[in-house]
Amino acid sequence: MLTCAPRSETDTGGRPRAVVIGSGFGGLAAAVRLQARGYRVTVLEKLDGPGGRAYVFRQDGFIFDAGPTVITAPFLFEELWSLCGRRMADDVDLRAVSPFYRIHFDDGSTFDCSGDPDAVRAEVAKLSPSDVAGYERFMAAAAALYRVAFEEFGHAPFSSWRDMARIAPDLVRLEGYRTIYGFAAKHVRDQRLRFVLSFHPLFLGGNPFSVSSIYGLIPHLERQGGVHYPMGGVGRLALGLVDLIEGQGGAVRYNAEVAEIVVRDDAATGVRLASGEAIQAAVVVSNADSAWTYRNLLPAARRRRWTDRRLERSRYSMSLFVWYFGVRRRYPRVHHHNIVLGPRYRGLLDDIFHRKTLAPDMSLYLHRPTATDPSLAPPGCDAFYVLSPVPHLDSGIDWSREAEPYRRRVARRLHETVLPDFEDSLVTSRLMTPQDFQDRLNSLKGAAFGLEPVLWQSAWFRPHNKSEDIDRLYLVGAGTHPGAGVPGVLSSAKVLDRVVPNAAALARA
Repeated sequence: MLTCAPRSETDTGGRPRAVVIGSGFGGLAAAVRLQARGYRVTVLEKLDGPGGRAYVFRQDGFIFDAGPTVITAPFLFEELWSLCGRRMADDVDLRAVSPFYRIHFDDGSTFDCSGDPDAVRAEVAKLSPSDVAGYERFMAAAAALYRVAFEEFGHAPFSSWRDMARIAPDLVRLEGYRTIYGFAAKHVRDQRLRFVLSFHPLFLGGNPFSVSSIYGLIPHLERQGGVHYPMGGVGRLALGLVDLIEGQGGAVRYNAEVAEIVVRDDAATGVRLASGEAIQAAVVVSNADSAWTYRNLLPAARRRRWTDRRLERSRYSMSLFVWYFGVRRRYPRVHHHNIVLGPRYRGLLDDIFHRKTLAPDMSLYLHRPTATDPSLAPPGCDAFYVLSPVPHLDSGIDWSREAEPYRRRVARRLHETVLPDFEDSLVTSRLMTPQDFQDRLNSLKGAAFGLEPVLWQSAWFRPHNKSEDIDRLYLVGAGTHPGAGVPGVLSSAKVLDRVVPNAAALARA
């Protein structure tokens, strides 16, 4: 294999070089922050464009967000633009979406989640008048969870067990030992409302019947900051961050897959690409899946904590089946974000997370971005993607055989609920399965969100932002602290400000 001469770990101006593996939101945010602290940054991306899970598919005149579609906590993006002396509003047109979601229950009832407290109270009363007071108590608790778990600890590095000990009293006081479903059930009786208050961890790869009630902070986060969508698609945010990086003298390279993190004397000294090219660096940041990083980019002999055995025994999130499609008609009564529920909640999640089998029923998230931005489809057309949680690859499901039958089942469910006769006007279609999450996105076991965010795989128990095994190696993204979701991965990059030395200090050392 051809091996190129390694690029130096400093540039001609003497600035230390930082290499970032992966151009997901965590990696791009890390690059912006490292450059603001004096590093010369090179971002290396396996795919032919930026975004990672937030990649963009363009097909037959339609534009599809590949992954994230719900933008909350926009101030985390605005901080990145500010670090470069710019305003995000000058580059990205971020629009508020209301309602946040319409939830379609299997019994035919609906619930609109929004940022209007009075409107949501009316929605609660519509389903169960006796639960309005309990809903209010839940939201008050959610505000307290937000102040502690997000504002105080969301950007803390959790690099020592003492950090975990420090948060323990708050975890007990706020009942973090409960599951989020159990926490919702404590406050409301109606089963539909228990779903409304507990489903959010599914957007982060967590089972509401297993993850901590700490995730109750999300409804408050949404109420406080709203749910947004960038005109042109979520990919506009990734392109905007690339522009920030390049505008500050950094580089983003595509079709540049990293094959190995080079380690000498227990310290990362750079990377080797699949092409054989070597790039030296003073700092290496991996935005790749954390389990993939340790399992496939570092030799086993270099790993004492995250050994192959420990990685194999860890619990991983579910995966996703995603169908992107466009139709030659409009569905004006379908909202931007929709959740279409099947008859079961706990039983379906048991099938996905524990039994790891394709259930006979399904619950779906349906994204119609053309409700907000018609430019994402040709005139008179609608763009959609529908997402179904499914087991990760330990299920043994052969998606080369099961993808099309499962797509037909999804189509039948949509036809029966919110999109009657849509297949008659189908224009374009593409699929993503758990196999694609592993092969395309380098996610171990095809888990869409990395390690499952149960309490004993969170905070200090999660792979640290500063590697426990390798000096000068840092991790950002869904698989490290604080976890998945756009606010989580942006916050993981913010943690680097506290664990990566300033470039000037590193140069002096």
